[in-house]
Amino acid sequence: MKNYLRTWNFMRVLRLALGIFVIAQGIQSKEWWFVVMGGLFSLMPILNIGCCGVSACNTSISKSNKRIEDTTFEEIK
Repeated sequence: MKNYLRTWNFMRVLRLALGIFVIAQGIQSKEWWFVVMGGLFSLMPILNIGCCGVSACNTSISKSNKRIEDTTFEEIK
C-alpha cells in the first residue's frame, strides 16, 4: 500500500477529489448522469489511467551515445 500511495502527486489527488465532489453533487441533486461521470473521473486517478497517468504524453529518451554534430548555417541574402 505504501508503494501505491508513493506514486501519487498533487494532480492525481486533485482529480480524485473533483471526481468525488461530482459524485456527491450528483447524489444531492439526484442527477444520476453526474454520479456516473463522477465515478468515471474518480476511477481514472485510482487506476492511474489517462494521458497524464501512464506517461502516454512523454517522449522516449534515446539511450544511444550518438553525438550530435555541430550544425553549420549559411546566411542567405
